[in-house]
Amino acid sequence: MTFQELQPKISAIVADTAAARDEKLLSICKLLNENVEYYNWVGFYFANHENKTLHLGPYIGAETDHTVIPFGKGICGQVAESNANFVVPDVAAQDNYIACSFTVKSEIVVPLFVNGLNIGQIDIDSHVIDPFTEADERFLEFVNQEVAKLF
Repeated sequence: MTFQELQPKISAIVADTAAARDEKLLSICKLLNENVEYYNWVGFYFANHENKTLHLGPYIGAETDHTVIPFGKGICGQVAESNANFVVPDVAAQDNYIACSFTVKSEIVVPLFVNGLNIGQIDIDSHVIDPFTEADERFLEFVNQEVAKLF
């Protein structure tokens, strides 16, 4: 399924008044994981600005020990500080990378803004080296714009 085909499905999940927020987030993770071949782990992290930590939210994929990540640590922690998308074509070449699994070859993290504040991010791991393009970034920015409506 193309990103263009996925967009209305994302919007429909967000608009579903019968589902709770975490159910919607999990549905989005599942939709992306099942429909984008190289999205092998899809999840959300949410910021605690007082403690300067990220906390794992709903996700689909292999279990992770990284349920709390300090700001600045790893790719997710860097995005919490930079407020910018971070695409890692090859995690093995990244100094400040927190290894989740030997199967993970690349990662993309896109911040989630609500009223101008970075409240979290969508994090996607791939078992493929360098699969993410600018189209992925624009699509995931769209996903986060829709998710922001839930806050």
